[in-house]
Amino acid sequence: MASVKLTKVTGKSSGKVDLDDAFFGVQPNIPVMHQVVTAQLAARRSGTQSTKTRAEVRGGGAKPWRQKGTGRSRQGSIRSPQWRGGGVALGPKPRSYAQRTPKKMIRLALASALSDRLADGKVVVLDDWGIEFPSTKQAVEVLSALGVEGRVLVVLTRDDEATWKSLRNLPEVHVLSAGEINAYDVLVSDWVVFTNASLPTARRADTKPSADGDDAARGAGNAERGVAAGAGSSEAESSET
Repeated sequence: MASVKLTKVTGKSSGKVDLDDAFFGVQPNIPVMHQVVTAQLAARRSGTQSTKTRAEVRGGGAKPWRQKGTGRSRQGSIRSPQWRGGGVALGPKPRSYAQRTPKKMIRLALASALSDRLADGKVVVLDDWGIEFPSTKQAVEVLSALGVEGRVLVVLTRDDEATWKSLRNLPEVHVLSAGEINAYDVLVSDWVVFTNASLPTARRADTKPSADGDDAARGAGNAERGVAAGAGSSEAESSET
């Protein structure tokens, strides 16, 4: 089982924490990560581009000129595609770019991305942020003590409101809840910072969500639906049990 040191807010080690091999101990599957990330980015597209066909352009009800005798080509409407101001032939229409992605593939992509970051030594686990009230200055000091730089992905539990508010103003920091973590956000980040309570585990993935909405109990389970949760994908639920 893979392990990583448990770090204090001062940057010093306070022991080690075991990581679930189901998320941090797999061989990165690059084709699966590519397919899942492509699907997630496709689901972000608005798909609202639209052009008018000849049936939707206003006017053009009368025939421009008679059929024969003018020496010009026959025309039926000034709203035909060959006319300036006419309709567009085969133009774009509103559509959905969402792709159907199996849940197992989404989970494998997330595990591959986390395992890759762990192999590079870019995964940090904090025992606790220690922020009792919102303070961006204190959050910057913690990140500086951890030695992380560049784009940082911070995974928190939903009840850690003070830390959320402390990090949200930092442009290089992206904050997600344990249920929103996905392969794309892991791959575009240089560092991934967890707390001991927000680490994804297979045990939490198999745990039924509690009635009070405990985020730690359902974190990794929702992570399987990273494409749908992070990008609004309309993927259908798998028929597997």
